[in-house]
Amino acid sequence: MTDLSRKGWPRVAARAQAVAALGVVAMVAALTLSGCGGGASGAGGVTVEDTSLAGFQWVLPSSMPAPRVPDTNPMSAAKVELGHHLFYDQRLSGNGTQACSGCHQQDKAFTDGRARAVGSTGEGHPRNAQGLANVAYHPTLTWANPGLTTLEQQMAVPLFGTNPVEMGVNDSNKAAVLQRLIDAPLYQRLFAQAYPGEAQPISWPHVVQAIAAFQRTLLSFNSKYDRVQRGQALYTEAEARGAQLFFGEQAECFHCHGSANFNDQLVHAGTRVVETPFHNTGLYNTDGQGGFPFPNRGVFELTGNAWQMGMFRAPSLRNVEKTAPYMHDGTIATLEAVLDFYAAGGRHVTGQEADAFLAQYPGDGRLNPHKDSLITRISLSDQDKADLVAFLKTLTDDDFLHNPLQADPFQ
Repeated sequence: MTDLSRKGWPRVAARAQAVAALGVVAMVAALTLSGCGGGASGAGGVTVEDTSLAGFQWVLPSSMPAPRVPDTNPMSAAKVELGHHLFYDQRLSGNGTQACSGCHQQDKAFTDGRARAVGSTGEGHPRNAQGLANVAYHPTLTWANPGLTTLEQQMAVPLFGTNPVEMGVNDSNKAAVLQRLIDAPLYQRLFAQAYPGEAQPISWPHVVQAIAAFQRTLLSFNSKYDRVQRGQALYTEAEARGAQLFFGEQAECFHCHGSANFNDQLVHAGTRVVETPFHNTGLYNTDGQGGFPFPNRGVFELTGNAWQMGMFRAPSLRNVEKTAPYMHDGTIATLEAVLDFYAAGGRHVTGQEADAFLAQYPGDGRLNPHKDSLITRISLSDQDKADLVAFLKTLTDDDFLHNPLQADPFQ
């Protein structure tokens, strides 16, 4: 993977006032600027990455290159506005009751606060809804599918998936769902602006493209951690100790969460080599041979390879304070409990847990034969854990959580 700090990224330094002067660009620029740190360039180290694509500009910290965007779906301000509306529109579900935002709520860093997501028909999902902060930089999407590598591919899963049902669009209703959009004057205008000159601009491929474009603007680079890196803030003593632990060999958090996005999968416009590791962290060992609860067995579900049992993607920790509960199935409630889990080198489920879901799957995950070699017992005192939690809370970006230009446009 290329060095994010190397010289040569094409940039154009600009103040927010200059961006606002670009007319139609102002809406998208303001949206991404608020999510990335706000204020003028210079003091905040914010620069503008000019894509010269239909009036769209990335507004990013100077340390971050632009995200990779598929050639088949170039960014445009009109497409982002269309996707913004579609993301929040319940009319896009089969029964008209749930929008994408139902499982991805802004104040929760675009998660839903549930252990496991619930679809539009009330069917439970086996996995925890993932956050969307900086999702444009993820080379794979979802918890455990190495084959989903673009937001456009991934969008088809919640829209059209049947096991489980999420948005509930299927062959029997997809024409009717699309007709809802065709009948709406709002969408007649927004689709025409996003796809000018097309005879039938309102189509399912365009729906998918527009939502993906909006999701790429969900950028979070103005946490206290980011401001400390820019020299605009100082850690408390506890936060500083926590940062030292996080990036040091004692706690070893950085091995899986050391990228600019606090995970270990990262791709951007200049990436040459993409690494996509998945990990078994010893969360379960249901049969003494490394088993995980069906149908939630990680990459194994797709490959059938025994060594990939229980392997999941390490999530980004940006805004992690707001994304509880944790792990792929939401079975760890707090950051403190997550640290206890890693300090123990895995989880021993006794079957006596208060969580009835978890109690069904007794076994000693610490002894899981497929567990990643990085997951070993770690010596952390109570003070160490408190300091780590203090540092993790510096990854919260309040601008991102409350930016009105990423909020429900129908409110």
